[in-house]
Amino acid sequence: MLHVTTTAFADGTPIPGRFAAGGENLSPPLAWEGVPAGTKSLALITDDPDAPRGTWTHWVLYNLPADAHGLAQGVPKNAVLPNGAHQGINSGNAVGYDGPQPPPGKAHHYHFKVYALDTTLDLPPRATKAQLEQAMQGHVLAEGEVMGTFAR
Repeated sequence: MLHVTTTAFADGTPIPGRFAAGGENLSPPLAWEGVPAGTKSLALITDDPDAPRGTWTHWVLYNLPADAHGLAQGVPKNAVLPNGAHQGINSGNAVGYDGPQPPPGKAHHYHFKVYALDTTLDLPPRATKAQLEQAMQGHVLAEGEVMGTFAR
C-alpha cells in the first residue's frame, strides 16, 4: 500500500480554499512512500463521490515516472508535463486539476488516489478517468490515498 500525504491538509480534514475552484484553484502538493519494486509508472485520480449527479472527477494524471515521490503545488494544466506525465480530462471537460466547488451544504469528500503500475500506459494525453481505469486494469501493484473535505 502507498502512503499518500499532503502538507496542505491532514487526511480527513478540510481542504484550504486556495485549492478550491473558487480560490486560486491550485493543485495541492502531494507526496507518497512505499512504491513497490517493479513499478514502471504512477497514476493519480482525484474525485468527489458526493457530487449531486454522481462522482465528479477533479484530476486525472498518468505515466508519471516511477521514481517520482510526489507532485509540487500548482501543477500546470498542460496535457503533457515536463517529466513526461500526461494529464487527462476532468469532469469539467478541461485538462488538469480543477478544485472543489460543491453546491452549498454539507461537506464533500475529495479522494486523491495514487496508483503504482507495472507498465507505462499506452494512452494519449487527455484521457478520461474511465479510459485510465480501463487501461490500469491488471496493472496496479499498490495504491493509496489522502482524503480532504470541502464545503461552501
